Amino acid sequence: MEAEPIQSDLDGEVGAGERRPRGRVRVTGSVSRRMLLVATAWILLLLVGGGLALDRVLTSAITRNFDDQLDYLVSSMIVSAELDGNGEVRLTRELADQRFLEPNSGAYWQISGDGHEPFYSRSLWDRRLKMDAVHNDREIHFYDSNQFQDQKLRIAERDLKLPGSPVRWRFQVAESRDVLDAQIATVRRTLVRSFALLGLGLVAMAALQTWYGLRPLRKVRREIASLRAGHTKRVGGPLPAEVGPMVDELNALVDHNDRQAEEARRHAGNLAHALKTPLSVIMNAAAAGQEDLPDTVIREARTMRRQIDHHLARARAVGRRGSAHSRAEVWPSIEAVERAVARLYPNVRIDVDGVKDAVAHIERQDLDEILGNLVENAAKYGGGSVFVTAKLDSGFAEIMVEDDGVGIPEADRIRIFDRGVRLDTGKPGTGLGLAIVRDVAEIYGGTVSLEESEDLGGLLVRLRLPAAG
Repeated sequence: MEAEPIQSDLDGEVGAGERRPRGRVRVTGSVSRRMLLVATAWILLLLVGGGLALDRVLTSAITRNFDDQLDYLVSSMIVSAELDGNGEVRLTRELADQRFLEPNSGAYWQISGDGHEPFYSRSLWDRRLKMDAVHNDREIHFYDSNQFQDQKLRIAERDLKLPGSPVRWRFQVAESRDVLDAQIATVRRTLVRSFALLGLGLVAMAALQTWYGLRPLRKVRREIASLRAGHTKRVGGPLPAEVGPMVDELNALVDHNDRQAEEARRHAGNLAHALKTPLSVIMNAAAAGQEDLPDTVIREARTMRRQIDHHLARARAVGRRGSAHSRAEVWPSIEAVERAVARLYPNVRIDVDGVKDAVAHIERQDLDEILGNLVENAAKYGGGSVFVTAKLDSGFAEIMVEDDGVGIPEADRIRIFDRGVRLDTGKPGTGLGLAIVRDVAEIYGGTVSLEESEDLGGLLVRLRLPAAG
């Protein structure tokens, strides 16, 4: 039993997808540059944020230390202050800082009270510290002032009443901000230089890390170039754990392509060997001028056609085998085959049933060819009824094709898969249908078995193909 492939009838049912021309991979940029840019941006963000925070902390600390000195002077003034016979404030001892005696030295003090002339340091000379009458500083108060055009002042002041005096006296100590600003500027210059050097060092380290980290990929690139040039057969060498699996997959792909090339060479050799004998018979018959030359040519041409059909089917399946993209929905293929065979055999009833979401790990074209052979065989050699069932079983997509014919004796169920074997020579065919079905199914890791149909009484062909997840 066998049948001619009906792929030509299925071409109208299933359109072939267009293939994109192969070309160079579109480059979207350098991985090294991306990694370096990301690292640089992150380093700058951290350094700028950290620098601003550290600048704020150090500036506050320096200012607080400066204010503590002013607070100490205000406290010293308050401790040494007393009232004279006229109710005026006087200091029992002068402040220790010599600058309070030098005019416009940048260090000043002043004691002010309502209705009294200010009592001030000699350093103020002809100038006075301003006093905000509305402001009440019961606690020490620090602020900056621009009341002297030639100097920016940092002022500490406090209000209190001395014993025996109803007047609220304001004690003020002022000092030029030049020293404070100089200290802050020194700290900031140090921070900027230190963080700039740190940033350059971190960027250099990131660049070194990127270069060293991507070094295995450059090695893999050289190995692939050597592989393409024919100097090596595999991508080898010790590689990091992150790159090793990719190289293993690459080597597996190379091995797969080598096996395909070897199978192609073997099939080409087998085909050449298979065609050599029929061609020799034809040439010998023609050279000898045999009277039955036309019959000999027809007979040997049929033999050559069987061999060509068989090897072409295997070559197509081998070329598409093992691809991770090999997926075919079983139910649409069954329906397409059912419509095609129904047009060829209008008197045969074909029923289909089973799961409709089964997906097999096989190319759609090969699945159509296999099912076309099986269903057409059942229609050709059965008694008029064909039943096709699809189901999923233990990781396999299983398709059963049953007919109500005479079936095949168990002793012939193995031999029928051999190329050219036909049990019914009364119907046209080449004897390659089941052989092609078996070979293509095995290429995809599937199996084909022949059994007796319990429901229809004829032959049951059980096709099992790996299910695609």
